[in-house]
Amino acid sequence: MSDDQRDQTPAESAEPAAQAPGPTGPEPEPIPFFGTTWVNHDGGYALRRVGLALGSLVTAVAAAVLLRLSYEGLEIGNVGPFLSISVVVLFAIASSIAFAKTWDSFSRRPAPSSDEAALKGLKAIGFIGSLIAYFLRCLGEAPGEKLRRAEYERAKADFARRRSSRTGNPAARRPKRKK
Repeated sequence: MSDDQRDQTPAESAEPAAQAPGPTGPEPEPIPFFGTTWVNHDGGYALRRVGLALGSLVTAVAAAVLLRLSYEGLEIGNVGPFLSISVVVLFAIASSIAFAKTWDSFSRRPAPSSDEAALKGLKAIGFIGSLIAYFLRCLGEAPGEKLRRAEYERAKADFARRRSSRTGNPAARRPKRKK
């Protein structure tokens, strides 16, 4: 590197560094497929809801057709009525549990020590129930929007309350009198 190249430094900006703004408040938690568009219902929110509702319904119908073909395969294989009925009952129970757990997850957060991890396999087997719960929730709102909105509003209120209690310079206050 020559001396001329070493002496050349990138031009520093003539503008003074902008002061970092103070805390602006809590940020909304993004929802999968929706981001933070659920806050103001902007940025294609309604279109996303319709698209995801239709997508989950089409996927649930396709999965049901696939399960029907699997059941017909069992009948062709002549496995017997006990196994055929057991498979139908298994998928029905797993789907109903997956529906209930998925629907419940839209309205409350699971406890840290809950059995959600243990139910992942069951929810995978009953995926049709989860897809139907997702479809039904998309008809009214983004899945989990009500829960996240309540948390966000509570966080905004707490932030406003904390910010409003800070008035004046604490160093300029008069010291308290001793009794």
